[in-house]
Amino acid sequence: MDLIFKVLADKSRRKILEVLKEKDMTVGEIAKHFTFTGATLSHHLDILKKTRLVVSERKGQYVKYSLNTSVFEEMIALFLNIFQRKGENL
Repeated sequence: MDLIFKVLADKSRRKILEVLKEKDMTVGEIAKHFTFTGATLSHHLDILKKTRLVVSERKGQYVKYSLNTSVFEEMIALFLNIFQRKGENL
């Protein structure tokens, strides 16, 4: 979980997640939302994939990227557990 927080500390990676919230996209579609190079985008996507925040699936000659909602569910459960007071239901 510590690595996920480190990854989310980067503004560009958070924006990639925001972009992917709209729909699953290819690298080219994601790149339209940014001014940095394709290599930089690929680096960010690789980091997001390593933390399982983003998953990829090959569809023909393209790779589609999408959010991995199960990781976000785990994070929400962690936050609820941390901030929930003993005996209190949220």
